[in-house]
Amino acid sequence: MSKTDGRELEVAAAKSRSMQHWVLGTVCALVIGLYGYTAQSGCLESFCLNPADTYYNLLVQGFRAGQLSLKKDVPVGLARLANPYDSTANALYRSESSGMLDLSYYKGRFYLYFGVTPALILFWPFVALTGQYLFHKQAVAIFCAISFLISVGLLRALWRRYFAEVHVGVVAACALALGLATGMPVLLAQCDVYEVAIGCGCLLTMLALAAIWCAVHDPERRYRWLAAASLAYGMALGARPSLLFGAVILLVPVVQAWRERRKIALLLTAAIGPIVLIGLGLMFYNALRFNNPMEFGQRLQINAAQQVARQFFSPRYLWFNFRVYFLELARWSGRFPFVHGIVVPPLPPGHEVVQAPFGILTNIPLVWLAMVLPLVWRGRLVQIPSALRWFLLAVTLFFGVYALTLCLYFGACFRFEVEFLPALVLLAAVGILGLERATMDRPRWQPAVRWGWSLVLGFSVAFNLLATVLYHADSRYWQGVVLAQQGRLSEAIQIYEDVLRIRPDFAEAHNNLGVALARRGKIQAAIGEYNQALQINPDYAEAHNNLAVALGREGRTQEAIRHCEQALRINPDYAEAHDNLGNALAQGGNVEEAVGQYEQALQIRPDYAEAHFNLGVALARLGRMSEAMDHWEQALRIRPQYANAHYSLGVALERLGRVGEAISHYQSALQINPNLVEARNGLARLRAIP
Repeated sequence: MSKTDGRELEVAAAKSRSMQHWVLGTVCALVIGLYGYTAQSGCLESFCLNPADTYYNLLVQGFRAGQLSLKKDVPVGLARLANPYDSTANALYRSESSGMLDLSYYKGRFYLYFGVTPALILFWPFVALTGQYLFHKQAVAIFCAISFLISVGLLRALWRRYFAEVHVGVVAACALALGLATGMPVLLAQCDVYEVAIGCGCLLTMLALAAIWCAVHDPERRYRWLAAASLAYGMALGARPSLLFGAVILLVPVVQAWRERRKIALLLTAAIGPIVLIGLGLMFYNALRFNNPMEFGQRLQINAAQQVARQFFSPRYLWFNFRVYFLELARWSGRFPFVHGIVVPPLPPGHEVVQAPFGILTNIPLVWLAMVLPLVWRGRLVQIPSALRWFLLAVTLFFGVYALTLCLYFGACFRFEVEFLPALVLLAAVGILGLERATMDRPRWQPAVRWGWSLVLGFSVAFNLLATVLYHADSRYWQGVVLAQQGRLSEAIQIYEDVLRIRPDFAEAHNNLGVALARRGKIQAAIGEYNQALQINPDYAEAHNNLAVALGREGRTQEAIRHCEQALRINPDYAEAHDNLGNALAQGGNVEEAVGQYEQALQIRPDYAEAHFNLGVALARLGRMSEAMDHWEQALRIRPQYANAHYSLGVALERLGRVGEAISHYQSALQINPNLVEARNGLARLRAIP
């Protein structure tokens, strides 16, 4: 070969590498751009206008102040509860807008159950360097983007080392699958504290797999790479303690060295040492927070269901979770986005949480291609694929062990699937590379095989993107809730209607649209939305209660009573339904029965200002004015800006001849609500007295 020919070959090779970099770089840019576009705040973060008020940033503020708890005050009422973990007692403090839902509470302080690692590697360094705080959605996008880039780096290494003859277009398709068929876009559609921990765990486990790749391919520096993998996996445990059993993958390079008859003492130390040190650090961290090294705070959460005595892992959850994670088919329709949630099978005893999981074998068929892995080393020399076998064993072990762990858990969520899907899709991508290589010497087979895997890849990506639209509708719903709370009812109504065009079976959106319409005075339209919500979910206690209120405003008292009673059959501790049943009974003339309902509401919620006020009105109708005044005063102690309570108390004081006090309450009522005509008339009447 002449020098000229050699230079031409070098130039051609350089152009080929440049094209490869351009193609893969374009795919990476496309995926990361989509991540940034898709990332939306979830329900908790939707209520935080200031990123400093989000959970991980409150934890960072606590660290910077020299404490392990969040920089957040505990409400006096919560601290005084006999059992702050009781879901009935703490109901007032655990709404999405309260900023306390799912926080761990212990000895008068709030802690974060969700892993500490994201605060240490991203949130704290970011605020230290920039003086600004990250929203959770930005953090999740960063974690997902880096995890994706690491997986593409692994794919490229696999391709260059073992499948160099495969066309770069095939590799680009596999890279697209790693970005868009792994559930990452769906995860990004609702970003809250939960997704931050999961995204961080995904990044660090992928980083650990990358270090294991280096360890199995670089015998001379294997212990260094293994130590790096152990460090990365240990940090992943700090984000997601549930990853613990997946740490078995750290032993794969050790077993490889043992099979190669190498000394393994140093390797075993490298594999175990960093993760054990991090584990001990986490136990010390827990002991300082909760006086128990094994308590991460999950049992101490302010949650809708008391966690203290819950059995989090059990074999009885295994089959149910396997069905919803792997087998259950999504429902399809002719209406965009076409994909709808699964029909949830009957729950096993003790299983509580099911949040829109999808069966990955039935809805992301790309993962079936992981089963063709034996083709990867078909026709290879034994010494070449040995390292590849060990690496694929590590990836398979991680997927299998972690999927089994989640199948034993008492909850099932799609975001949990995202924790093992990237590993499974990486195996499927290797399967595609193996298929391409295996059919190179069979030109008749290659087009059919390529069309086959292209179709399942395309369907899997399309399913993920359509499911993302579905999840995005949930995020938009919470934006509507925030706007409604801010009094921006027209905007909230528009968002609810947009959400219902995508998810017409969203009972909560129908209910909240009804509430917004009722606040705008459109009672008939509100009644229609409440009825829609109840058609979807007949056991929706809040919709029954809201429908009762609307029916009462229309004078349909008996129907209102019936729906209040239905709400209470579903939830006997529903204080608002007791209060509204009292209103309906009083409206129908059954004042004595109404008093009993108000009293039951106050037994459930002693600080329920509206129930105190309504009980006072009922007692006044019964001539028990002294008791009525006591309850109006209690309502004002709870809510000093309660205009109607000031007015009613003013009327009672006027009748008792305590004119000065009556004038003061009328004035207070008018300061709060200048449009309260009755208070203005009362004040004018008393001032006219000589």
